[in-house]
Amino acid sequence: MRKLCGFIFALFMSLMAINAAYGAQPVYTLGSGDKVRITVFGEPDLSGEFEVSGEGQISLPLIGIVTAGGKTLHELSSDIETKLKDGYLVDPKVSAEVMNYRPFYILGEVKEPGSYPFVNGMSVLNAVALGGGFTYRADKDDILIIRGGDESRKPEKATPETIVLPGDIVRVEERFF
Repeated sequence: MRKLCGFIFALFMSLMAINAAYGAQPVYTLGSGDKVRITVFGEPDLSGEFEVSGEGQISLPLIGIVTAGGKTLHELSSDIETKLKDGYLVDPKVSAEVMNYRPFYILGEVKEPGSYPFVNGMSVLNAVALGGGFTYRADKDDILIIRGGDESRKPEKATPETIVLPGDIVRVEERFF
């Protein structure tokens, strides 16, 4: 009985750790450079792949310009359904999925700073590895991240395990001797 209670407790703690690791991730919002597939079920002529413009918009057949930037996939699907109901289709069903994410950027004290393609589940440490690794002047404990590339937002402190999202700017600071 005691072993069973210990096992159940260990299982419970493992599930709590998984929930904490994945439950805290921010909801993904679309931005300039993302490529999305819009599917209007039963209407192949209205479906297709569209890139979010620099203004955060996509242009769809029949309904024209739709704002996608700053919206989740669910919000975008709902907006398109609403526009299609307005005199075009009786009961449209729309789905949206990201085909290609916008890149992320790594700057500062890495060997090859620049823009890199986003890979789902990437950590700051993975991003540094893509950037060629730390330079000898890098402060490995002073890494900042600007979410979504919005430079008006305050940079957040990042750890090597912090998840990188599309459009993020990761900056490795210089250490002072």
